[in-house]
Amino acid sequence: MASDSVDARDEEAPLVVDSLPIHKLKNHTKDIHILSFGFLLIFLAYGAAQNLETTVNTEQDMGTISLGILYLSFTFFSLFASLVVRLLGSKNAVVLGTTGYWLFIAANIKPTWYTMIPASLYMGFAASIIWVGEGTYLTSTACRHARDYNLHEATVIGSFNGEFWGMFASHQFVGNLISLAILRDGGEGSTNGTTLLFVVFLCIMTFGMILMCFLSKRDSKEDEGLENSSFSLYSSLKSLSKSIIIALLDIRMLLIIPLIAYSGLQQAFVWAEFTKDIATPALGVSGVGGAMAVYGAFDAICSLTAGRLTSGLQSITWIVSAGAFLHAIVFLWILLKYSLTSGIIGVIYPLIMAALLGIGDGVLNTQLSALLGILFKHDTEGAFAQLKVWQSASIAFVFFANPYISLHAMVLIMFAALCVSVVGFLFLTLHVEKAFSSPSS
Repeated sequence: MASDSVDARDEEAPLVVDSLPIHKLKNHTKDIHILSFGFLLIFLAYGAAQNLETTVNTEQDMGTISLGILYLSFTFFSLFASLVVRLLGSKNAVVLGTTGYWLFIAANIKPTWYTMIPASLYMGFAASIIWVGEGTYLTSTACRHARDYNLHEATVIGSFNGEFWGMFASHQFVGNLISLAILRDGGEGSTNGTTLLFVVFLCIMTFGMILMCFLSKRDSKEDEGLENSSFSLYSSLKSLSKSIIIALLDIRMLLIIPLIAYSGLQQAFVWAEFTKDIATPALGVSGVGGAMAVYGAFDAICSLTAGRLTSGLQSITWIVSAGAFLHAIVFLWILLKYSLTSGIIGVIYPLIMAALLGIGDGVLNTQLSALLGILFKHDTEGAFAQLKVWQSASIAFVFFANPYISLHAMVLIMFAALCVSVVGFLFLTLHVEKAFSSPSS
């Protein structure tokens, strides 16, 4: 009878264990849905506002200077973002990070130097922790999901990144459509139109902030208690120096950095140069929102598709190469053949460029996040901090250089940066990473 009871317990135990992953699966996917939709709400407001900064805040270039200061602040605080995320936990970092975007939109309701500059400085800090927190949260969720269900880790990371970046990329489409609808009757530079727009954005962003609070906590260190806080601080400071210094001694990170920097350059190129020197002359100020909506739509579609196709380094190599090729086509087109024309062709050309640039951005967003998650899964905070340091520094460079450099000179810089970054990336994936690979990975 005793042996029968033991056997019965052994037979019952798997039933309990097997029932757990079903519950965990719902939590994992629910958290990715919440994270993705929350970022969509936050960034549809911020993205559309950023596109308008250089148009509506033109007094003494306040809009351009504010964005430049924002991304310089972003660069500086990204050096310490991994420490903050480790201390707060990735969920709390994401929630706190949303407050910077809220204050920046609020400052735009009554834009002055006394509201925009402090808001830009604080948002640089907020942006650094929200993005490091997002990368850490998403990667840890994907790894937990793969572990629970015995799935291929790289495939799950790619799939989760595809959903997140696909949803995130659609913020350009949705936000610019809202901007078009509200500003249409106000006319260019209308105070009433822009004020109403930023109030609407503030309400949408508030809902996004509330939604982020429903994320599950993913950090085991959050359960350690206050008695271990000094040890956690010491460990975090030690890990911070490792993330900043040792990461730069890792040949893999050194080869990825040019691609990271290029990803920031191409984003700022679209926001600052493409909208000002290509979309506006061809489509008018009112048509900029339409061009950016096309950009966002193709960005979103590509992000979803690229994420689904990601299964490891080989797939990442092919996808990034395809996206880089499309960007090269746009840059060579601008340098060698493009000129402002009238008629339907003059409208179609900028929209085609916007679509190709959006596809390339979708590729870089999904694949860089997946690549860092795969190669640096034991130090995700440090890896994603490096991502934002180099991205934001590149973006700040474009905004500060924008008033002093011609379109063709900027495109030459972009093309050179693209070539250097792709060569480094291909050398990494085709040669260097093999030396780091092991049978267990």
